[in-house]
Amino acid sequence: MTKNTDISIKKVALYFLPVETRVPLKFGSETLTSVTCARACITVENEAGKTAEGWGETPLSVQWVWPSTISYEERHEALKQFACELAGAWSRFGGKGHALEIGYDFQHDVLHAELNRFNAARGDAEGMPHLASLVVCSLFDIAVHDAYGKVNGLQVYDTYNADYIGRDLGTMLIPAEDTNVCFHEKQVADYLVDQRPDLIEAWHLVGGMDALGPEDLDGSEPNDGYPVHLRQWIETDGLTCLKIKLRGNDADWDYDRLVRVGTISLEMGVRDLSTDFNCMVTDPDYVNRILDQLKMEYPAIHDLILYVEQPFPYDLDAHPIDVHSVSERKPLFMDESAHDWEVVKRGRELGWTAVALKTCKTQTGALLSFCWAKAHGMDLMVQDLTNPMLAQIPHVLLAAHAGTIRGVETNGMQFYPDASNIEAAVHPGIYQRRNGKVDLSTIKGPGFGYCIQDIERDLTRPEDV
Repeated sequence: MTKNTDISIKKVALYFLPVETRVPLKFGSETLTSVTCARACITVENEAGKTAEGWGETPLSVQWVWPSTISYEERHEALKQFACELAGAWSRFGGKGHALEIGYDFQHDVLHAELNRFNAARGDAEGMPHLASLVVCSLFDIAVHDAYGKVNGLQVYDTYNADYIGRDLGTMLIPAEDTNVCFHEKQVADYLVDQRPDLIEAWHLVGGMDALGPEDLDGSEPNDGYPVHLRQWIETDGLTCLKIKLRGNDADWDYDRLVRVGTISLEMGVRDLSTDFNCMVTDPDYVNRILDQLKMEYPAIHDLILYVEQPFPYDLDAHPIDVHSVSERKPLFMDESAHDWEVVKRGRELGWTAVALKTCKTQTGALLSFCWAKAHGMDLMVQDLTNPMLAQIPHVLLAAHAGTIRGVETNGMQFYPDASNIEAAVHPGIYQRRNGKVDLSTIKGPGFGYCIQDIERDLTRPEDV
């Protein structure tokens, strides 16, 4: 049944915003020193005849979305070109309804076909992975959710219910066969927290190249007033949660890194650690041996580890590794693998017990994976893609509304803090961490509450789409 709040897309604009990092960030075998943030503006019209603009943004993090031996620049340009082509596909898309319905239909009916066409046009060149296509799609999908809220004068998280969505989750999700879960007549709102908190705990990323203390400094560090080693970050931001990037192919290095970070954490009052093995592990025993050795030799550090994140390769079909032995030791979170709820379903069968959500895989996809995981008793986190500027706002809102195992990972202030100065003038609390938390209290109003009219960022001419 058509609702007056249903929308259709009228216009799409795309912008590219280059950002340089202040310090390098290592992803697997590659290192990030710059990123292009892609920003979309989508104009929609509702059935009542009102129009509004919605905004979405995602960093095109080449090394994370498309690990490969082909050159960075080739992959970077391919992502930008695909963004331009996908903008055209969104502008031609004739779907109507709630933003969740439009996002679901676009991904189901259009995105795969667009990716296949794009890869076919590349000929013998390496094809773009599905994860990369989701990240490119996400900025448009986020913009549609923002536009839906704005055109109807509602905060978008207040619309994820049957008053505004014409379909139930049973039309989009299939439960696991070994459960009594049923999505019939269920909506996203049934799984959200009752009241969004304004203050949530912030996780700091300890990169593989990060200095842990003064003894690690070599004089090449930036002199820009921000901390340059972990002890300074903990003291300055009051950090209580640290995510530790590990190598996944060098057990001695990984173990030593855990011990060093864990020792600092115990000294400085950090309460929780997580481990990220960068998808480089192929044998669960690699992780198990490290955890077991840590439990035996440094039990206090072992007890700080709240969860283990994505040790194993992205593709669960190509690498169907039984991971029950790891998840028996610590909660085991899918991250890069968790493209959508169907992959989460497959991961649960293999022994994964939790899901790391990311808005960069689309707001629609994050919400559906969230509902599937929550209904099946899986733990949840919201993980960062080093989100600056507008990208930070839907990211922290998802964490606040989802009810995570603890807070939200947020590290844009570590790697390019000045990139968000203009947005921080309106929303200071989400671009800095104080007393170990981020403050969402300024995020108000319709859509995602960007208050875009108050953000004085000059955009360049939009791309040709």
